[in-house]
Amino acid sequence: MIKLFCKSATWAFGIISVIFAFVPESFFHTIRWIPAQAVQKSLTDKGITDVELDTIISRIVCYAVVWVIVTLIYAVRHSVTIKGDNYTIKVKYGNLLKETNCKRVINFDECYTTHIGPNPSDIKASSICGQYIQSVGGSLNIQNFIDNAEVKPKESVSRFNNSRSYKPGSIIVNGNALLLAFATLNEAGRAKFFTQDEYIECLSEMWKQIELHCSQTDVCVPILGSGLTLFEGESLSQQELLNIMIWSYKLSPHKIKAPYKLRIICKKSDGFSLNEIDA
Repeated sequence: MIKLFCKSATWAFGIISVIFAFVPESFFHTIRWIPAQAVQKSLTDKGITDVELDTIISRIVCYAVVWVIVTLIYAVRHSVTIKGDNYTIKVKYGNLLKETNCKRVINFDECYTTHIGPNPSDIKASSICGQYIQSVGGSLNIQNFIDNAEVKPKESVSRFNNSRSYKPGSIIVNGNALLLAFATLNEAGRAKFFTQDEYIECLSEMWKQIELHCSQTDVCVPILGSGLTLFEGESLSQQELLNIMIWSYKLSPHKIKAPYKLRIICKKSDGFSLNEIDA
């Protein structure tokens, strides 16, 4: 909330500076805030006229109105655009699977598990991955996609059932879907990052893969890790994960070429705000 007021105050100051520069001063004393008689009795001996006082009050009121309007705009906005010399990131509220004119990142686990069910090791039906699997029905032959993409498994097997696993950050393309090998699995089959460095390394590899596969379109990605993914030690909030993703992309040498951009699709939730983005 404090950051919201600080940002809106900064923007309001910039806007009001332009207004003060181009609007004649005579405009600000057209409204009479205080009767001239009151000014004459109390302030004339101090060198302040009724016109000057009305002008000061009008300027203060004008700034307050602009500040309120800017604050409201910040509070209700649904997207934020971050631009750099060679990249554009658009962070927005929405449903990743309903985004159009883009490639969509669908995050699986390191083993590309596709079984939907209630067990800890199963894909949850309500997750982005679960919704995607259900949307394609029986046409998702993940092993066939892996073989065609010639994606090599890791030399080490997964902690879960010694299953074949793939490097976190690897991507397999299926039409407009970028099937991402995301978190490693623990012994119970739960997706987990054992260090934050593992998470950052996964993002770095993902940006590299995205640049390789997507040069002529926008790419949409969810806030990775904000669902049921476990983190060793203290859990990271959706806000913290978003900030890590943004900074990882900004620092990566691998980016989507202009005019195309990276879209990060967020869910509305308590404790999360686009105004708290640390970019």
